[in-house]
Amino acid sequence: MSLAIHRLLDGGPPSKEVIDVFIASHAFPIVEGTHVTFVYRGEGEVTVRHFIYGLPSSQPMKRISGTDVSYTTVEIPKGSRVEYKLQRGGELIEDPLNPLRARDPFGANSVVHTPGYEVPDWIRPDPEAREGTLDEHVIARQRVKVYLPARFRRTRRYPLLVVHDGDDYLRFTGMKTILDTLIHRLEIPDLVVAFTTSRDRLREYADDRAHASWLTDGLVPRLEQIYPLIAKPQGRCLMGASFGAVASLSAAWRAPGYYGRLMLQSGSFAFTDIGKHNHRGPLFDPVVEFMNKFRARPGLVAEKLFLSCGVYESLIYENRSLVPMLRSTGMEVRFVEARDGHNWENWRDRLRDGLSWLFPGPLMFVYE
Repeated sequence: MSLAIHRLLDGGPPSKEVIDVFIASHAFPIVEGTHVTFVYRGEGEVTVRHFIYGLPSSQPMKRISGTDVSYTTVEIPKGSRVEYKLQRGGELIEDPLNPLRARDPFGANSVVHTPGYEVPDWIRPDPEAREGTLDEHVIARQRVKVYLPARFRRTRRYPLLVVHDGDDYLRFTGMKTILDTLIHRLEIPDLVVAFTTSRDRLREYADDRAHASWLTDGLVPRLEQIYPLIAKPQGRCLMGASFGAVASLSAAWRAPGYYGRLMLQSGSFAFTDIGKHNHRGPLFDPVVEFMNKFRARPGLVAEKLFLSCGVYESLIYENRSLVPMLRSTGMEVRFVEARDGHNWENWRDRLRDGLSWLFPGPLMFVYE
């Protein structure tokens, strides 16, 4: 039992006044080392629905007799960042006692941090950093936003980073601000970044030949006509999370020697060694087919590949298993794990590590 709950119950069931003081004097959930106590005040049965693969996803809360307070304590390792909701009857709600939220395309989740996790300072606007700009284009009937660094000049040449689910990266990771900050701090060079968005991502990102062709034969050559880019493999990088990581790997695999850099976050790299996969659903059928082919004939898809995944994702096993195979091809591979799940703030928190390794700026060269 949580020490805070133990003190609350010391002397018997607490009165309403005692509970009022308890609620007002604590931050929720209550984090005591590796023990996290979720508290709910209200009627009805409540469970905690967290997103930690490997633990039962539904954790029942115990009602304190004679009160409207329920609680449960879960052990979560240090350095963790966990998103969750409360289930009240058939309704999933955000934790009313916890103001910390993480947003995604489906709404918002409540968030808890354990000791050792810190929100990166480089995600916030740096008052000294000059802001880059966003151009908009329609290329082969698809809308693309293009980030240009503040010091952009037509007389220079720049690396190109192509980001799948670009609008979501801009909205849910604040990637434009992060680019401004990391470029200002000289941790990455000036980059041109194309933020792409699919109208049918689950199909186009699942090893779709037409999407790969749009990238390699349409988007990148057109951008190299519009902007002064480094038109060589080392100047081209594909990036994405989840299905966007599959799309990036697939496009590079279909165009050997064209892309020199890949950044793959929590890739949905489902595969099977025998029989049929049956636990991820039919949307993964083309992904499994591609990954089985890729594992049989991986090839050198890039010079440098950054791979990251959360240890609280079911995909951690597939991502871990790919690392030795990728390295065996001669690629330079960096793999980073985090105590987090399949969500945008996990991917946000890995941006500095990935971008500065793939495209080290002057400062990173000095310290490496």
